[in-house]
Amino acid sequence: MIQLGLFYMAATITVVASLLAVTRYNASHALIYLIVSLLGSAIIFYVLGAPFAAVLEVLIYAGAIMVLFVFVIMMLNLGAAGVDNEHQWLQPRMWIIPSLLCLLLLAEILFLLNTSSHALSGTVVGPKVVGIELFGPYVLAVEIASMLLLAGLVGAYHLGRRYLLDMRGESL
Repeated sequence: MIQLGLFYMAATITVVASLLAVTRYNASHALIYLIVSLLGSAIIFYVLGAPFAAVLEVLIYAGAIMVLFVFVIMMLNLGAAGVDNEHQWLQPRMWIIPSLLCLLLLAEILFLLNTSSHALSGTVVGPKVVGIELFGPYVLAVEIASMLLLAGLVGAYHLGRRYLLDMRGESL
C-alpha cells in the first residue's frame, strides 16, 4: 500500500514537472523541469519492477541527452542581452520549485531502497529480457522509432540553423 502511494506521488511530480517544462518560456528552466520529469518517470519504472529501465532512464535521458540539450542552449549564444537575462534567471528563487520536486523524489527513492520489496507486483525484469523483447518481435518498431528520432534531429538542426543565421543577419 505504501508503494502505491509512492507511485502516485512520483506520477504527480512527473506530471507537474512535465507541465512546467512545457509552459516555461526560458529554455533553461524548461530543461530543468524536464530533467525532474525524467527522474520521476525513472522512479515510476523502479516502483513497477523495472530497475533496469529506471537506470536507463537516468543514464541515457536525464544524463546524456540533457547534456546535449545544454550544449544546444549554450550554442545559441544570444550576446550581451542573453547574458543579462541569464543573470536575472539564475536567481536562487528560480531553483525553489525544481529543488523541492527533486527532494521529494530523493526521499522516495531512499525509502524504496530501504524497503525489502521493490515492485508493486510481478517480477524484476533484467536487461537480457528487455533486449530479447526489443529486438525480437518489436525490432520493426524499434527501427521505426530510431528513424523518427533521426528525422526529428535533422529537422531541428535545419530549423535552428535558419533561426541562428537570421539572428546574425547572415544568409543561407
